[in-house]
Parts: sequence; structure tokens; C-alpha cells
Amino acid sequence: MWPLFFYLLTSCPMSPSYLVFPQIDPVIFSLGPLSIRWYGLMYLIAFVMANYLANRAADKPNSGWTRDQVSDLMFYGFLGVVLGGRVGYVLFYNFGEFLADPLYLFRTWEGGMSFHGGVLGVLTAMWLLSRKFNKSYLQLGDFVVVLLPLGLGAGRIGNFINGELWGRTAEVPWAMLFPGAGPLPRHPSQLYEFFFEGIVLFLLLVWYKKRNPPAGNVGGLFLLGYGTFRFGIEFFREPDAHLGILSLGMSMGQWLCMPMILSGIALIVWGYRREGSKA
Repeated sequence: MWPLFFYLLTSCPMSPSYLVFPQIDPVIFSLGPLSIRWYGLMYLIAFVMANYLANRAADKPNSGWTRDQVSDLMFYGFLGVVLGGRVGYVLFYNFGEFLADPLYLFRTWEGGMSFHGGVLGVLTAMWLLSRKFNKSYLQLGDFVVVLLPLGLGAGRIGNFINGELWGRTAEVPWAMLFPGAGPLPRHPSQLYEFFFEGIVLFLLLVWYKKRNPPAGNVGGLFLLGYGTFRFGIEFFREPDAHLGILSLGMSMGQWLCMPMILSGIALIVWGYRREGSKA
């Protein structure tokens, strides 16, 4: 994804004070009624990368994992992301429209996915798999969460190519004029999220896992890291038009990050205390 990231930046036309969004067709090509889109391709790339890394980890001696288990993990995880992401978006961001028309939940072609809902979907999938594999929930979570930033980063690149989920108006030199976002340049917040929630978080989790922390702490660091990065970037991201800024001056995304941050801290503290009590 790095070559595509640099291509997107270098292909942006420049004005004296801001960048202009590169007009990229979100559809790569079409085969009859079937359209192949950049957004879907990004997730496919992330899925292939995650599958490769998971199989590589499973192949290590005494890993406690098999390739068959990894295959099940990818399948259940994919369902968790898609189903949880869609249900979460409807419940968190468009519940009123769902009440008016319950079939809205199934009109996925109109767009709308929530990461926080996707996390809940993955957590549910991991609970089912922990019972199937006879593994502890924390052990399974530590194996899975290292792979999640790959999907996060890929999704944000897809958002950028689609020219959606742009940032708030800005006067920084890298501010960008997005089509459909008005006459003022804005923060390319999708790229901020790609960098911090995708690349930085992935490297942080890989580094921490190599230090053999207590069970559950890698998952805790993921919750803390993602929640913190997303909470901060929300200050640069344009709030959803139909929600705006909610109570205490925070967006819906920031409110949804608060339980993630607190849960991450609690998991890490609990893990080290449990480890200390065994010493």
C-alpha cells in the first residue's frame, strides 16, 4: 500500500496554498453489472497480507496454531468485520433511518460501515472461535489484533480514493480541496488515520508482542492505541453532517473511543497485576 500512498500524494495538483484532490475514478474497471472498486481492492490486499502474516506466525515452532485454524480465523473475522461494521453503522450513526425503514440495514450498496461496530463483530467472532479451538479468549485476541491495523489502513486509503470522510477546513500547506466538500481546503484526515491507525499502530503492536507481555495485554494496547489515535484525529475530521458535535464538544467517534481507551488501560493494568501475583 505504500507505493499507492505516495502516488496519491504526488499526483495531487497544487495551488499556491493547498493541494487539489486527484480525480481518481473509484471504479477500477467494470465487467457487465459488476464493478471492481479501489475500496474493495484495498480490503482484499489487507486480507491477503493478514492471511500471510497469520500463517507465517502459525508455522513457527510451538506457536500453538495451525493453518486450518488460521483459515477459520480469517473467515470468521471477515464476517465479524462486515456484519458488525454494518450493524454498528446503522445503530450508532443512522438509527433513526433504520427505525423508519428497517430494510435500510440490508442496503449495503448505499455505503456505511462503522469501525467500532466491526470491533464488536470481531470480538463476537473471537468468542465463538475460542470455544471451537479450546483457547483462552485473551490468547486468541492477542493473536488477532496485531492484524487489524492492516485492514484499518487499507480502509482509510479506500476512503481517500473515494473522496469521502474528509477533514475539517484547514489552512495548513497540505490541506486539500475535496470535490463535494465546499470551496475551502480541508485536512486529508483519511491519510492521518492511515498513518497512525494503520502503520504506527501495527508497528507498535508487533514491537510489544515480541516483548512477551501478559496474556490480553496486546489486545489492551490495541484498544488503547486505536482509541487514542482515533480520538485525536477526530479533532481534524469533519463530524457526520446529521450528527455534528455531541455533548461536551465531542463527536460520536470520540464518544465511541472512550470505552475502548478505558478498556485498554484496564486490560493492561489487570494483565501486569495478574502476572505479578504469580511471581
